[in-house]
Amino acid sequence: MSDGTSNSTHFGFKTVEADKKADLVAGVFHSVAAKYDIMNDVMSFGIHRLWKRFTIETAGARPGMKVLDLAGGTGDLTAKFSRLVGDRGEVVLADINDSMLKVGRAKLRDLGVVGNVSYVQANAEALPFPDNHFDIITIAFGLRNVTDKDAALRSMQRVLKPGGKLLVLEFSKPQHEVMRKLYDLYSFKILPKMGELIAQDAGSYEYLAESIRMHPDQDTLKGMMQDAGLEQVDYINMTDGVVALHRGYKF
Repeated sequence: MSDGTSNSTHFGFKTVEADKKADLVAGVFHSVAAKYDIMNDVMSFGIHRLWKRFTIETAGARPGMKVLDLAGGTGDLTAKFSRLVGDRGEVVLADINDSMLKVGRAKLRDLGVVGNVSYVQANAEALPFPDNHFDIITIAFGLRNVTDKDAALRSMQRVLKPGGKLLVLEFSKPQHEVMRKLYDLYSFKILPKMGELIAQDAGSYEYLAESIRMHPDQDTLKGMMQDAGLEQVDYINMTDGVVALHRGYKF
């Protein structure tokens, strides 16, 4: 989301030219791709697996459905969706970052996830898919890295089938002051040190912590999804709102 001027946007806490953000974000994810899974486990104490499991359950994927796992990274959701939609279904793992796609493809092939999964390098702001194509779209921990979030939400709405469902799993705003203070301490003091120790990359994890703080809060994102044409939009807070799952439908 822009900061009010036409050609600048946020990169963490910094203001940068809008057309440079995608390259800066790409640099972060090229850097962290190889250690992404282990860092997710360490950073969230494994809780990210519960957040993702709840997202899968809420999605309600059934045999034969077409699912888009957008900003799908290393493929945690794709692996689950592949089993749920079966041979007649289709799962597309899409990510703007080719390093993340390569890690995801290698991981899923090692798990034997083949046949109904395809991989597409795509920008969420201009998805290369037909109108009314997918039954379900998920974007987990990816929307905050998109430069023009409104354009991305409109693009997702366009490629959803009528009756289709969009699920946005993203870091959000803790609901209680004590949790907010603990979360700030963890994000800005501990997380970069973990990034340095495990991934030899404190800077990327500083950006990731800052990007969470710049992301729209629960009600703001709900309004953005409604403005993009989604209906019956609601959200569920998890871990006191550290993470929220937003859900919207296309009718």
